[in-house]
Amino acid sequence: MVLFLCSAFLVVWLLGMAYAAWCFATRRGAPPARPLPAPPPRVSVLIAARDEAAALPRCLASLRALHYPPELMEVLLGDDASADGTAAVAAAAMQGYAGQFRVVPIAANWGQARGKANVLAHLAKEAATEYFFITDADISLPPTWIAGLLAHAAPGVGTVTGITAVRGPRLFHRLQGLDWLLSLSLVQMVSDLGRPVTAMGNNMLVTRAAYEATGGYEALPFSVTEDFALFKATLAQGYGFRNVFAPAVRADSLPILTWAGLLKQRRRWLKGVEALPLRLRLELAFFSGFWLALGGVAWAGGPGLGLGFWGLKVLVQGALAHFAHRRAGLRLAWRLLPLFELYTIALTVGLVGYRLLGGGIVWKGRRYE
Repeated sequence: MVLFLCSAFLVVWLLGMAYAAWCFATRRGAPPARPLPAPPPRVSVLIAARDEAAALPRCLASLRALHYPPELMEVLLGDDASADGTAAVAAAAMQGYAGQFRVVPIAANWGQARGKANVLAHLAKEAATEYFFITDADISLPPTWIAGLLAHAAPGVGTVTGITAVRGPRLFHRLQGLDWLLSLSLVQMVSDLGRPVTAMGNNMLVTRAAYEATGGYEALPFSVTEDFALFKATLAQGYGFRNVFAPAVRADSLPILTWAGLLKQRRRWLKGVEALPLRLRLELAFFSGFWLALGGVAWAGGPGLGLGFWGLKVLVQGALAHFAHRRAGLRLAWRLLPLFELYTIALTVGLVGYRLLGGGIVWKGRRYE
């Protein structure tokens, strides 16, 4: 009975992953882009920064290289009590910029906002345009970023989210990149079917109308996943959403450098997962059950059968990873797939231990209980 139930679960799991890969590859339900308005609108780029002196020059250089008229852009950087000269580094990197650039010191908390949410609350008040483009200091943006997201800001749409790829030279960095693109491809597939999942706070457009309809970050219940909290609030106000999976809106993120740092990041993300609708949480729990079912098959049916199911998982998941990389303008290194399985197991075990022993969430040097 154990063998039958576990095998049946794995067959359904594999069929579900194959269906996800097919939906993603065929772009079923993906809404088309639209022509940009003429003349193009003024836009605001909002960046929250806390001790980001090392990462900021790369990010700001990519903003200066955007294929969008700089006279139509204002770049606002919120310096959140940095102790490493973030403000001075930013000012030097943007010296001579043809658009508007300002560093906004953040000295007080507004309403319920804390951390990055508080910085963005301040920056949104300072912004003078109808479109807020939100990114992070560790991000490098493509030249087509502004136009690519604007092309999906149709009437009634409150948030438009691009994709983020983790890029780095080490094996640990590349496994993180594979992890991100696989996860985002599943998010994209569900979003294309009309079901909202989340937004990406490092690659996100929010209209002023949608943002102000929520009352702003200062009026929202505090969350360490502030992008998801704002996304939910805009949906509750009746605004639509778009998720765009294309090279034109692909932001490249610096990788997490240590295993401990990765666990802290993922622990923070789990807070957002806990707030997802019940149906999505059940679906995530189903996909997370693969390893338990695989263990049952290996115990009841022998290691050969278990390895067979595991090999099918690598193939089906690899197909999804291939399509995800291709749509993102990247190439999949197939040799990473077996190592990715070990990475996934280690990450799952580490998160369980971190969840049990780690206590509150620590992010950017601050602790959130």
